[in-house]
Amino acid sequence: MPSALRRTALLALLGASAACTQNGESQPPKPASTPAAEATSAAAPVASSAPATSAAAAAPTASEAAKAGAPEAKGLPKDLNVLVVTVDSLRADMPWLGYPRDIAPVLTKFAKSAVSYSRFYAVSSYTAMSLGGFLAGRYPSELERSGYFFGNYPDSVLMFPELLQKAGVRTLTAHAHFYFDQKAGFRQGFDVYEIIPGLSVDNTTDKNVTSPQHVDLAKKILSEKANTGGRFFAWFHFLDPHDQYMPHDGIGPYGKSTRDKYDAEVTFTDGHLGKLFEFVESQEWGKRTAIIISSDHGEGFGEHGLYRHGFELWDNLTHVPLMIRAPGITPRQIDEPRSGVDLAPTILEMFGQPKDPAMQGTSLVPELYGAEPEKRDVIMDLPRTSDNDRRRAFVRGDWKLIAEGDDSGYRFFNLKDDPAEKVDLKKKNADEFEKIKAAYKEKSGTIKDVCPKMREKLKGRNKKKPC
Repeated sequence: MPSALRRTALLALLGASAACTQNGESQPPKPASTPAAEATSAAAPVASSAPATSAAAAAPTASEAAKAGAPEAKGLPKDLNVLVVTVDSLRADMPWLGYPRDIAPVLTKFAKSAVSYSRFYAVSSYTAMSLGGFLAGRYPSELERSGYFFGNYPDSVLMFPELLQKAGVRTLTAHAHFYFDQKAGFRQGFDVYEIIPGLSVDNTTDKNVTSPQHVDLAKKILSEKANTGGRFFAWFHFLDPHDQYMPHDGIGPYGKSTRDKYDAEVTFTDGHLGKLFEFVESQEWGKRTAIIISSDHGEGFGEHGLYRHGFELWDNLTHVPLMIRAPGITPRQIDEPRSGVDLAPTILEMFGQPKDPAMQGTSLVPELYGAEPEKRDVIMDLPRTSDNDRRRAFVRGDWKLIAEGDDSGYRFFNLKDDPAEKVDLKKKNADEFEKIKAAYKEKSGTIKDVCPKMREKLKGRNKKKPC
């Protein structure tokens, strides 16, 4: 990467939005050269971010399911509810997609009863931008926001829960970090919006252990007749896998490396998700409730010299799980690339509501109910921050293009042959690179850059360009 595009120093970042560091420590580092990637402990398995079929998942691919007689886009249940569970920092390389360590038995079991996506991409690579894009069904660069990194959203940004609320759907959510207070702009459209009480405030990491209280709060909300007596949408964002990785009694230790500690956090969260799922299944409305599991971004463990998340759009930071279980679906694995902007249209269609015309994504409902998945391009969007020029990434089939510095430089990879994104092919495969770059520019051109209202001293190649 050209030196002008390298980050200089890590800001003190807001907890759930804490970004990549160039060392393995919890606090922001002093400016330093990029170290070598952390050595993996002897106990830690080596995992790839490439799509994989796990024996644990044991679900057929979409084409196999179609050949077996999967129903063709049959009608959705008219009384369907939707529960979304997002787990902060959950990478795609989990056991149901081939990770050799059994760190998530509950989610691995869930995958067997769901449509699982092996190539799902978050909208961006850190919480503020990714969840804003999820709720708006749009790319963060085109959303009004208060600042360059924290990105609090004003009421003028339409979030899909607002459309559900207007349609008479009860909308519920609860969160586990102080970032999700009313200033973040995520309250729009929610009838119930709660935050776990007593959380410490830390702008760089998350030292709170919240999954037990989060499950209790979710169960309390879902137990109230006023909330679940009719159709409802609920969303709970679990935070424990977010750095700082805290130890838990009875779990591990798997080892001493950063990945080992992270794996233990995933196991801890997985166990508590199991308690939430058991509760849902025990309720009368449980059999009429679709459950969607995903993440806001991945996590770095030394790949490309980076730890944590944010600042870049490498696959380990943007490639995340997506599993959807709903009444009437045939469990299978879909290997076509899909995007976080697809979730808003999907959830709206589950409630019989059209998407807003400004939304960028495409509903997944037809393929959930048996339609052959279409080939589609995916774009990831990392808006201009005070530290970096804008970055975007574009995936078409096995090819991935990363556009840096407001399209002033490119990297080009074949994810099938090189899932770790180590070999830049733009010179070796020049014709394919030019073709993909042209497709990227056409798609990127549909995303209007909106400048944040707050003005900060900017770094990067284009210091005078505000967005």
